Amino acid sequence: MIDILFENKDFVVCIKPVGICSQSEKAEDMVKLLRAQTGSDIFPVHRLDTAVGGTMVFAKNSKTAALLSKQITDGTFKKKYLAVITGRPEEKSGVLKDLLFKDSSKNKTFVVRRERRGVKKASLEYETLMTAEGLSLVSILLHTGRTHQIRVQFASRKMPLVGDGKYGSKDNRCSVALWSNEVSFIYNSDKMTFLSEPDKATFPWNLF
Repeated sequence: MIDILFENKDFVVCIKPVGICSQSEKAEDMVKLLRAQTGSDIFPVHRLDTAVGGTMVFAKNSKTAALLSKQITDGTFKKKYLAVITGRPEEKSGVLKDLLFKDSSKNKTFVVRRERRGVKKASLEYETLMTAEGLSLVSILLHTGRTHQIRVQFASRKMPLVGDGKYGSKDNRCSVALWSNEVSFIYNSDKMTFLSEPDKATFPWNLF
């Protein structure tokens, strides 16, 4: 059963488990699971990597899907994450800006120096919350939503997320240490905010 945080006639907010696809034509995914559980149509409006868990919102009709998608495009829909990274940023807080290129054949994203076809601008802001045992817990607000954005932006600065072997982590004691802990958006003129936290009994979250 998917843990549902909130549900009404237009959308459902839930916690995506680590290891479940947001949307897939072949594998079991969040769309199929939520359709079975709620008995409603389910429309994805944003994604999380399969290895990442946390708060997600799904529309229950095409009108709400269009409204939420528009908010994602214009920046009204906010997504915050918690991540555990290797090392510690020089500045306690800041903004990371890069040019990213996604290599679809490798399902991997790279930081590049020049704009060209397929390259997209990426931006996020972060705040270091705590540091322990050579690792740092950071809070992240995404300005853009590029594939593997958080993972590659920190990895390119030699601070890969713990458990993220794809982007250079040498620590395989966990899955990618990234959690979608907050989403907020406007619904019927009201700001809606939904929170969830990773399992603090498991590594590396238990360090903080």
